[in-house]
Amino acid sequence: MSQNNSQPACKRVDIGGQAVMEGVMMKAPDAIAISVRRPNGDIVTKRTPYVPLSKKHPWMGWPVVRGVVNFVQMFSMGMGVLEESTQMLGMLDEEPTKFEKWLSKKLGKGIDKIVMGVAIVLAVILSLGLFFVIPELFARLLKSWMPDSSMNWLVNLLSGILRILILIAYILFCAKVPDVRRTFEYHGAEHKTVYCHEHDLPLTPENAQQFITLHPRCGTSFLLIVFVISIILFTLVGYQGTNFFLRLGSRLLLLPIVAGVSYEVLKGLAHSDSKLVRALRWPGMQMQRLTTKPPTDEMLEVAIVSMNVALHGLPKGCETTPEGYTVIKDYRIADPGYTPPAENPEAAPEATQAGQAG
Repeated sequence: MSQNNSQPACKRVDIGGQAVMEGVMMKAPDAIAISVRRPNGDIVTKRTPYVPLSKKHPWMGWPVVRGVVNFVQMFSMGMGVLEESTQMLGMLDEEPTKFEKWLSKKLGKGIDKIVMGVAIVLAVILSLGLFFVIPELFARLLKSWMPDSSMNWLVNLLSGILRILILIAYILFCAKVPDVRRTFEYHGAEHKTVYCHEHDLPLTPENAQQFITLHPRCGTSFLLIVFVISIILFTLVGYQGTNFFLRLGSRLLLLPIVAGVSYEVLKGLAHSDSKLVRALRWPGMQMQRLTTKPPTDEMLEVAIVSMNVALHGLPKGCETTPEGYTVIKDYRIADPGYTPPAENPEAAPEATQAGQAG
């Protein structure tokens, strides 16, 4: 099918998602579903109900505050989803080494949790170094060349641009890794499936393939908005002196506010289709060309399973793995409206797609 380059008038409720190793996570209003394709071709899926924090604590749903809550929640959920997906693929089933057994015994935790904990710590350190320490060292150098306080806006602008360039370089570097590139293809499958749902079309690979891989609510766009908003807020209320540690500390303290404001900007840009809004969100949409790639039909099948399971629950009558994951042999059975052929099993099956929740 031809690529559809027009942006839709998206239906709400918003469905979010995340690409994982060989699969996709979909987040519905009351549950998340993770689906991955194992090497034997089977799709295994897991559904976990959840209650949004804003329902438990209404103040967490206030504007700006909800952005901070969502930022923290998605980071925590994202790491958990990545760990779960590797377990679903069976990637953590290898016999641990003697050192890993010793370390697990000393720390009192499973080796998988230790590895994930170390990965999180290293990721935080890397993020701080790349996106805070290096730009602030650069800003300190600029301040020595431009000590006039009237040039603070230029210092913050140039250091902010450096952050964006570092982000682009980091993404391009990661894209060289084959497994990461496949994850970017699943990222594209996630977006196409979300578009298909928002257009109220039957969830099939054929329908999903007609949409683009760039979506207004993507986390890549959010990151770019964060960097742009940070330039503005760091200029207006951040410490502007030459002390490196005070500059770095003030930027870190302002990060929750930056995340909260950026979330509101992202939602505003995603839920309007005026010419001005399209122009404002264009840079973030183009940024997604680095983190999304065209998926195969098989990848779309995995994303569709996650979408249907998140919205409608696990299909009945499927076998389960020893770990408790549901095995999906045919992506269509995750659709509650699908009726398998009974009278003529040799005939080509036809899927009847139920209307999607809006």
